[in-house]
Amino acid sequence: MKVRRIGAYGVCRDSAGRVLLARNSHLSTFQGLWTLPGGGVEQGEDPDDTVVREFAEETGLVVSRIGLRSVTADVFRLPGTDTWEHTDRIIYDVEPVGGSLRNEAEGTTDLVEWRRPDGLPLMPFTARVLGLPDTASDIPDDPDEIVARTPGRGQRFGAYGVVTDPAGRMLLTQISAGYPGAGLWHLPGGGTDHGELPEAALAREILEETGQHGRVTELLGTSHRHSPAELGPEGVPIDWHVVRVLFRVLVDVPTEPVVTEEKGGSTAAAGWFDLATVSEMPLTEVTRAAAGRLAEETAHR
Repeated sequence: MKVRRIGAYGVCRDSAGRVLLARNSHLSTFQGLWTLPGGGVEQGEDPDDTVVREFAEETGLVVSRIGLRSVTADVFRLPGTDTWEHTDRIIYDVEPVGGSLRNEAEGTTDLVEWRRPDGLPLMPFTARVLGLPDTASDIPDDPDEIVARTPGRGQRFGAYGVVTDPAGRMLLTQISAGYPGAGLWHLPGGGTDHGELPEAALAREILEETGQHGRVTELLGTSHRHSPAELGPEGVPIDWHVVRVLFRVLVDVPTEPVVTEEKGGSTAAAGWFDLATVSEMPLTEVTRAAAGRLAEETAHR
């Protein structure tokens, strides 16, 4: 069986350059490994809030987010099972602003300390984030197996691009009928596949939805949308929660956009638009915010 989860974690350093790390307890699947404090994003929760909540639960510290450091993903076979768990991991830089350091009681961690990570048995993603050697993800026996999902509930992780060409035009896609936000113009991108890294998913989605080849130049931030009574493609209400990571993408050699994804997909049309035209179009909330940011950048050049 293949399952998915989304997590938010924080890199917190003291004045001596040590990192705050938590040791997985006997309640954790990976007992004894050290990890960055953090954990799963709850249904409907903003990952910005998740990292603050998880730090308080695991370490006793109240933290403030300094910025977004990176996003990554990995797949591991849960010990003693036939379950392949894919975790999308959002990594923040944080700093303590209150509270007192203490161990978590009867949780998935049992010890928190300021440590230098060299030589410690680390969770692979923690090693990767800290610039240390890590192990590769596992590969499921059946890569095409359907991902198990909770009936009536949909938590989805996606990578989206604020995509422009050298002329400053913005690449947008129109959402197909039957999908949340039908008819609105949206940022190119979409859900990541099981085992897929966000940047790879974004490149694939841009090509499928628009026929363009882009290159990621910057990680911009995250956003999320929670619609407890959203209608899915089958017309059945679902508790829909999408968590997005946003990248800045440049298409050096733009062409006429063509939707190449299979019929019945979420993209009805695609196009290049100047920012004045974009401001008059029916946009999704995240697209309108991105277009406003681009307009401000252009005005200050």
